[in-house]
Formats: sequence, C-alpha cells, structure tokens
Amino acid sequence: MPAYMIITARIHDRDAFIAGYGKAAAELVTRYGGEYVFRGRNATLLEGDFGDGAAILVSRWPDMPTLRRFWDSDDYAAVKRLRDGMADIQVVAVEGEWQG
Repeated sequence: MPAYMIITARIHDRDAFIAGYGKAAAELVTRYGGEYVFRGRNATLLEGDFGDGAAILVSRWPDMPTLRRFWDSDDYAAVKRLRDGMADIQVVAVEGEWQG
C-alpha cells in the first residue's frame, strides 16, 4: 500500500532553506524511491495550532518501509541538519490510497 509523507513547514529564510536543505532532500527523495505529488504555500489554518502561513509538501512512496528507509537513513540525517534553525516543521507519515 502506498505511503505519504506530509510536511508542514513555517520557513524563516525561504531562499537559504530551498538552496540548501530543499535541493539536497529532493535528490534523496528521488534516490530512495519517493516522488513529490503536492507543493503548496501560504496554508490557512482552520483548526489546531500549527500551520497558518506554512508551506505544505506531500511525497508519495511505494510503501511505509520504503518511506522509513529514507527517513531513518544516515543520508537523510546529514541532510536534515541543513534545515536547523531555518524552519518550524511537522512531519506525518500515513499509509493509504489517494482518492484523486
């Protein structure tokens, strides 16, 4: 069953974030078998306490084990450090079928 990673990010320095972390993470997503299926900006928070004005990014993976191989990899751990202090981020992984 496909798995999706949903990222909500309030980015403090968009240009630096994209040039460093964004570019490196996108290369790893592809290398580990994922693909981006949605990118959006300026989210409107309707309920909860995180996400107003944030960027939303969704990647699709063949299954949860493939997603976790990426997330738990030493490769991603190194890239993840590139975003330190640049954004407030929330990440959710979920299995399911896209109904679109």
